[in-house]
This record gives sequence, structure tokens and C-alpha cells, in this order.
Amino acid sequence: MTDTTHTVEKIGGTSMSRVHILRDTLFLREGVREIYGRVFVVSAFGGITDLLLEHKKSGEPGVYAQFASAHSGHGWHEGLSRVAEAMRAAHRVVLAHPADVEQADTFVADRIEGTRNCLIDLQRLCSYGHFRLSEHMLQIRELLSGLGEAHSAFATTLMLHRAGVNARFVDLSGWRDEGDLSLEARIRAAMSGVDPQTEMPIVTGYAQCAEGLMNEFDRGYSEVTFSTLAALTGAREAVIHKEFHLSSADPKLVGQGAVQKLGRTNFDVADQLSNMGMEAIHPKAAKTLRQADVPLRVTNAFEPDDPGTLIDDRPAETPAVEIVTGLEIIALEVFEQDMVGVKGYDAAILEVLTRHDVRIVSKTSNANTITHYVDAPLKVMRRVERDLSALYPTAQISARPLAMASVIGRDLNGLSVLTRGLQALEANGMACLGAAQGPRNVDVQFILNRDDLGRAVKALHGGLIGAAQTGKSPLRTAA
Repeated sequence: MTDTTHTVEKIGGTSMSRVHILRDTLFLREGVREIYGRVFVVSAFGGITDLLLEHKKSGEPGVYAQFASAHSGHGWHEGLSRVAEAMRAAHRVVLAHPADVEQADTFVADRIEGTRNCLIDLQRLCSYGHFRLSEHMLQIRELLSGLGEAHSAFATTLMLHRAGVNARFVDLSGWRDEGDLSLEARIRAAMSGVDPQTEMPIVTGYAQCAEGLMNEFDRGYSEVTFSTLAALTGAREAVIHKEFHLSSADPKLVGQGAVQKLGRTNFDVADQLSNMGMEAIHPKAAKTLRQADVPLRVTNAFEPDDPGTLIDDRPAETPAVEIVTGLEIIALEVFEQDMVGVKGYDAAILEVLTRHDVRIVSKTSNANTITHYVDAPLKVMRRVERDLSALYPTAQISARPLAMASVIGRDLNGLSVLTRGLQALEANGMACLGAAQGPRNVDVQFILNRDDLGRAVKALHGGLIGAAQTGKSPLRTAA
């Protein structure tokens, strides 16, 4: 199908747990006669993927981690049973009719027990010396990931059927599918014959494909599925429904009354936000939409009448600071007196960081010092330090926990953001350990003590955005 009159819309896991609340406002659109022309991509219900894989924040092992570390071969069974219980509890919140609950229960039993049998068979096979379980772990992660989205999509379809919507469950998870399709081929096959103008497709956020989404994107896969679907079907617009608006700062840090909705920005700003760990959308997904010329809209799912923030390639009409955000980082500093004039240090350090899968946020260097600001656990950085010390035994190498506050906008030209930012930090009693502004003038980064991050974001927002709102400075909000 290719129909530029439709939209492709994604709902995140936290919002999915309250999808029954969204039924009338988002899906049925109270006061709007036409409800079709929309394709929905859904995440798993909140917490389900944590139970299937591992907790995203705490790292507490889920079924995947339990299976990977099981010596007796049975430790993961209870984990899988806990997933089934959590799934049943989740769809009981969403579904009111007993017949729908029964169908959803049957669906969960089929998928969970099918997965259990698959893992038992795999363990049995790998008990023979010719087969290695480690060679199948990525496929296991893919299999488990697809369970959550398939369940939420199926339950949502049942809920909409009960409300009189011609909804269609579109399962991209490859359940019991012997084919080995590319992502594009799987989406095209699943959407073949689908007419969004007369039905409402509810699509799984996970898509099984030959490329293996988990291998490159891990838990960012749903946005890749979402963006590829929007691009392939020629969507008029891609929409992400979150539980909050894309705002000028975190309201928890600067106050709900102080922040403002962005309203409009571009993919360049979205990339800077991703670099700071505040993803409006996964960078790969943003690239797919940008190249297909499909604009992205980020809305608050629970404020359906608000248009949210539109993200496209349009430049700013006037220079403006749009958002202030921050990230806890580690400063990896390599000082070598003999570095000056010698090539190769950069490449060697980068090779070590890449080998340990360390994400680089920013970097500075001078004659004899190279500093990478990275987003990684301190225990990983200790291993990096050890490897670099072996390479450069006379160098002084340190990994220091710090923080980075970033001021971002489509066009910061002429706004003296670096100077005004330093003044705002000093006025609030904070020492800036470093600062950088590139010639493209889309972001300015301030390096601070980690304990100062929250106060720094608040001070920068008040000095660069809050003052603009009250007319106390020449800075203006994004247009």
C-alpha cells in the first residue's frame, strides 16, 4: 500500500498501559467523524519487555538474562511464567468484556508456552557438543522481544473491535514463520491488501527480519519499525504519542510552569537530543524519515487536541534557544607529554572505546591531552583505562564522573549563548569546568561537577529561555 493521505503513529509502552483511556480520545477521536487513515505501531505494555529481557534501568535479569546464565537449565521457567502473569494482568486492565479477556488469555498461553517449548528444545539440542547456545542468544533475544508487542497489539485490536472499530492485528514478529525476510519485505508483505482508509491497522513494534533489529538497535527497534513503515507506505506524517510534550527542559528540574512546548523544530535538533540521551526518536529512525521526506510530530497522548511539536527539515525563522538538557558523563582524559606532533593517539583511543562499546558524547583535545566525554558505566571505563595504560604506559589516564549541560537550537547565531550561559552558571554559584561551541551554532556544551547538573539546567533555562519569555533579553523562543 502507498497512500500519502494516512499517518503512521506510534504509542510507547508507558502510554500503552493506559491504552483503554486513549480509546475514545486518540483512537475514536471524540468529536471527529472520520477515525480511519491512521496506522498504529504499538510497544509492549509497560514493564513487559523488562521482564522478558532485563530491566532497562536497574539491569535486573529477565527471561533472556536468566536463560543465558542458567546452569541447571530451569531458572528461566519461573521468569517466563511471571511474564505470562504480567501480560494477563495488563490486558485485564484494558479489556472489559469476558470474551475478549478469554481470547487474550488464550493468545498469551499460546505464545508463552510455544516459547517455553522452543527454549527447552534449544537447550536439549545444545547439550550435544556440536551445538553452542552462545551462537543462538541473539535469536533468543529477538524471539522474546516480539512477545511483548504481539500481545499488546492483539489486546488493543480486541479492545477496538469491541468499540466498533474495524481494527486489524498486523503481526510482524515472525511467529512460527519459516521465512527469512528483510525488514522492508516483511513490512510490505504484512501491509499488502491493508487499506487504512477503511480499517485501522494495529502493528507490532517489533519486526522479525533477516537483518536482526536487536543486533543494531537493541531496545530501540520499535522506532525503526515505525519509521520504516512510514517511509515505505508513503505516510503524510509520522506521529509519536508520548506521555509528555517535547519541552524546553525537564519540568521536574525547572518547574512545570517554566517550561514551554517546542511547537516546531528540525531533525538536526532531534539528533542533538539523541546525543544527549534525550531521544525524541532514535537517530536511525530519524534518518529514515528525513530521507523519505516524512515529517515527524511528537504529541502528548493524553492531550489529543494539542498538535504537539512538528519536526522536519525547515530551518528556524529567527535564531533562538529551544531546549536545555543534561547528561551524566565520564571524562576520559589521556595526557601524554610526548603526544604533541605524533599521529595515532586518536585512532588507538577510539579503537579501545569501540571495542568496549562506549558511546562518545563529545571530545576535546590540545597539544598533549585528548579528552573524550562518554556515556558508559564506570566499571566499563576501568577496563578502558587498563587497556589504554597497556598501550601507553607513560601516559596519565583518568576516568572522572562529571556532567554535561547542553543548550540546543536550530540556529543560535548572534545569541552569545556561550557567554550568557557561563554568566548564568556563575550567578548561581556553579563552576564550569569546560565549555564548547561548534561553528554550526546548533548547540553549546557546558561541563560541570555531576552534583550540579540539575541546578545547571535550571539556571541555563532561566537565563536563556525564561528571560526571553519575560522580555529581559534579546533571546526569543523557537518559531
